[in-house]
Amino acid sequence: MGFLRKALISVAVLGAWAGVGSALFVLVTPGEERVQAMLKEMPGQDLRSREEAARTKQLLMAALQEAAATQENVTWRKNWLSGGGGKSA
Repeated sequence: MGFLRKALISVAVLGAWAGVGSALFVLVTPGEERVQAMLKEMPGQDLRSREEAARTKQLLMAALQEAAATQENVTWRKNWLSGGGGKSA
């Protein structure tokens, strides 16, 4: 009988803490309107930032493709926008 009582008390305590955690989660979680406002305020959401990120990604991919296609050590390159002209290893 003592084991059953301890088990029921343990389950009740765990259930109470789960309820408290759920209630706190509901209180802290922002509403849908606030989520949308936060997404709009995030950096990188405007057109200029997205274009800049796309251009940076394009330059990076071009450099990686060129590095894969050549025997030159591209880590020594001073000017990444030009096609070559750095130290060779």
